[in-house]
Amino acid sequence: MVNKKTFALAMLIVPWLTVPFMGKKSFFRFLPVASFVNLFLSVLSVIANKKKWWVNKNPISPGFVDFTYILGPFFVATLWVFKLTYGNFFKYLITNMVIDAICAYPFGQIWEKVGVFKFKKLNHTIWYFICVSLAIIIYGYQYIVEKSIMKVNNPQADF
Repeated sequence: MVNKKTFALAMLIVPWLTVPFMGKKSFFRFLPVASFVNLFLSVLSVIANKKKWWVNKNPISPGFVDFTYILGPFFVATLWVFKLTYGNFFKYLITNMVIDAICAYPFGQIWEKVGVFKFKKLNHTIWYFICVSLAIIIYGYQYIVEKSIMKVNNPQADF
């Protein structure tokens, strides 16, 4: 069985190894939305842990917020999904639904088996719907960010 600490470190580090391949422009373009969703997940984690929706058992990020998951795969996946699909909402939504299903079910069960966390008053299906709902919200957030940037860069344009 994989050591929890090794597993957690791999979850944090491995996704970041892909970031140089997305390009500096894409990274900075989608950094606000990735930061926003991570702030939201951090707050949700505090609430979820206090209400015992799940238990965080991560040895490198103990406490109410599992920064390993949030700053690793979730942050980097948000950047990549936006880079590859932004501008086509249907493609974005389908991509998110597939990734969220994989994370909620097989990966979620693996993470529980390894001992990183355990759902208590929340189940994999509810987590899946939270993630899909969050994906819809952050697409709107990115749209507003981009519209604001365009307005700042071109104040004469009529949007």
